[in-house]
Amino acid sequence: MSSIILPLLVIVRLTILDAFRRRILWVLFILTVVVVGISGIGFERLVTLARQNGSSELLIQLGVSQMLIVVAFMFSFILAMTAAFIGAPAVAADIESGVLLAILARPIGRSTFLVGRWLGLVLVAGSYALASGLLEILAMKLASGYAPPDPLGAAGAIALQAVLVLTLTVLFSTRLPSIAGGAITVVLFGMCWIAGVLGGLGIYLKADLLEQVAAITRVVFPTDGIWRAAIFALEPQVVIAVASDSGRSSEQLAANPFYAATGPSTAYLAWVAAWFVIVLGLAVLSFRRREL
Repeated sequence: MSSIILPLLVIVRLTILDAFRRRILWVLFILTVVVVGISGIGFERLVTLARQNGSSELLIQLGVSQMLIVVAFMFSFILAMTAAFIGAPAVAADIESGVLLAILARPIGRSTFLVGRWLGLVLVAGSYALASGLLEILAMKLASGYAPPDPLGAAGAIALQAVLVLTLTVLFSTRLPSIAGGAITVVLFGMCWIAGVLGGLGIYLKADLLEQVAAITRVVFPTDGIWRAAIFALEPQVVIAVASDSGRSSEQLAANPFYAATGPSTAYLAWVAAWFVIVLGLAVLSFRRREL
C-alpha cells in the first residue's frame, strides 16, 4: 500500500510546489485582493447612498443579495478559466516537453501520476476558490452589514464548480494539447450555463425540448446544477418569500437565471460525486493507452 501512497503524495507535493514556483497562486492572490477591495468599496457606497435616500433595510438587503449573486456569477467564470488554465497542462505539457518519460522511468505508475496531479491541482484550485469566495462574502458583510444565509455552502458550491472544470480539463489533457483542452472546457462551461438559462425559459414557455436539453447538460457536465446550489445558498429567505408572494408563477420565477427556489437534491449531489469517479476513471484509462 505504501508503494502507491508515497509516490502519490510526492506527485501531489510537486504539483503544489510547481504552482507556487510558477507564481500562479501569488498572482491570483493579488488579483483577488484587488477585486474584493473594489467590490467592497462599491457595496459600501451603494448601501450608504440607499440609506441616505430613505430606502428600507429590507429593500437594501434584497438589493445587496442580488448584487452578490451577480458578483458570484462573474467570479465563477473567472474561476472556471483559472481551473482550465492550470488543469490543461497537467499532463499535456509534460508529454510535449518529454519530462514525463523521466518521471515514469521511476517506480511511479501512470495512474499514480495522474491521480497525484489531479489531487494537487484540486487542492490548489479548490482552496483558492473557497478562500476567495469567503473573502468576498466577508467584504460584503463588512461593507453592507448583510451576509448570505449559508456563506460556506455558497463558497463551497463555487469551489466545486472550479473542481468540476479542472477535472474535465485533466481528462482532455491526456489527449489534447494544453491550449485546446483548456479552451474546449471553458466553452463547454459557458454552453452549459446558457443551456440552464434556456431550460428556465423552456419551463416558462412550456418548451419541452429546451427543458430536456438543460436537464441533459446538468447530468453530462453538472456545473450549472452546482451553480444553482450557489444561488440558493446566497439567497436570504426574504428573497424567496418576496418572490413567492409577488404573484408570479413558479414557471415565471424559473426563467430568472439568478434565482433558485430550492437547492440540489441529495440524488443529484450523489450523481456529482459519481461524475468525478467516472471522469477521473476515463482520464486514467485514456492516459494508460496514450503513447508517449
